[in-house]
Amino acid sequence: MPKTGKYTLTFWIFGGFILGIIAGSVFGEGIIPFVEPLASIFLRLLRMAIIPLIITSIISAVAQVGSAHGLGRIGLRTLAYYLITSCLAIITGQTLVNILQPGRGAEIGLEAEPTGIDVIEQGLGDILLNIIPENPIHAMASGDVLPVIFFSILFGFFITKLKPDQRDLLRNVFDAAFEAMLKMTTFIIWSAPFGVFGIISKIVAETGFSAFKSLGFYFLVVLAGLAIHMLITLPLLLRTLGKINPVKHYRGMLPALFTAFSTCSTIVTLPLTMKAVTEESGASKRAAGFVLPIGATMNMDGTALYECVATIFIAQVYGFDLSFTAQITVAVTAVLASIGAASIPMSGMVMMSIILSAVGLPLEGVAIILAVDRILDMFRTTANVFSDSCGAVIISRFESLSDQKAN
Repeated sequence: MPKTGKYTLTFWIFGGFILGIIAGSVFGEGIIPFVEPLASIFLRLLRMAIIPLIITSIISAVAQVGSAHGLGRIGLRTLAYYLITSCLAIITGQTLVNILQPGRGAEIGLEAEPTGIDVIEQGLGDILLNIIPENPIHAMASGDVLPVIFFSILFGFFITKLKPDQRDLLRNVFDAAFEAMLKMTTFIIWSAPFGVFGIISKIVAETGFSAFKSLGFYFLVVLAGLAIHMLITLPLLLRTLGKINPVKHYRGMLPALFTAFSTCSTIVTLPLTMKAVTEESGASKRAAGFVLPIGATMNMDGTALYECVATIFIAQVYGFDLSFTAQITVAVTAVLASIGAASIPMSGMVMMSIILSAVGLPLEGVAIILAVDRILDMFRTTANVFSDSCGAVIISRFESLSDQKAN
């Protein structure tokens, strides 16, 4: 973890977070013109590093795997981890919302139509088709992450098929590029305390704490589900499968988790997560470089849990009892929607329309949860990032065991 004297990056990020709350409360909306540039600069710096970091990390990782068998092995393990943790998160959310029933008897009016939420009718086939880029350069320039990941995996794989001298040359080039990007991101993340201060100040100045009032029960149910997933489910997986002390892992991940909480973006947090799992938790750069960029887009445990709870909550508000079959549809759709969710703030709200359509609920129901979505977005993004980091550690260990057996 980066340090300046006796103070760590975590200290400065937490300080920016607390000062942001104080500044937003004291000065109100008058502070927004002063803090917005801090938030914008921080986010632009991180976004600047994202696509080059994804390209170099994935190509370097895939090229180092060395064979189609190796690529298939780490790929299957990564996919299995994503599906298992997403399903565990959804089961946790379903259990809580069915037992506690936060929407039963709720008197919440729909006084305003939801704005800024498009109805998405994209099926799984369309999602899979759009992963394949017609123009990889255009995908990189537009920041379209899934096609960039697909292209990078293919490019890295075919590096392994070159003649030895060509293969070694390109491996060295992308390894060096990846190392350079890590050094650049180390420099960039020291702007995080200023960015966190600007973001939190703006949120508190604009919304205050009123978002917690009208939907407190639903809010607490989602928080409880995310807490169980982050404090019980994932630590158990870390301990049993990753053979690492969860407390040590939490400590190393604090800068990334604070940044995820304040920015509401998994992919913006990628540089900090990659640094934490490799330097603090002992994950290999090969595993982290493969697992984390893909997880930043596809592994959305917190989003899947939230979407499931929100859908059942909306049904309860409307007075509908979702059958077991309907809830299975919610669960399956939540997994697919979380995989397709863009790693940007408020993406979960957009993906909610897919699930509501799947179970036949009015799309206007999204307006019910708009009041608290911004706050919940912070918590579910934090869960997404933590799950990605646990996956990198666990898969790194299994890859290491497989390599030892092969040797």
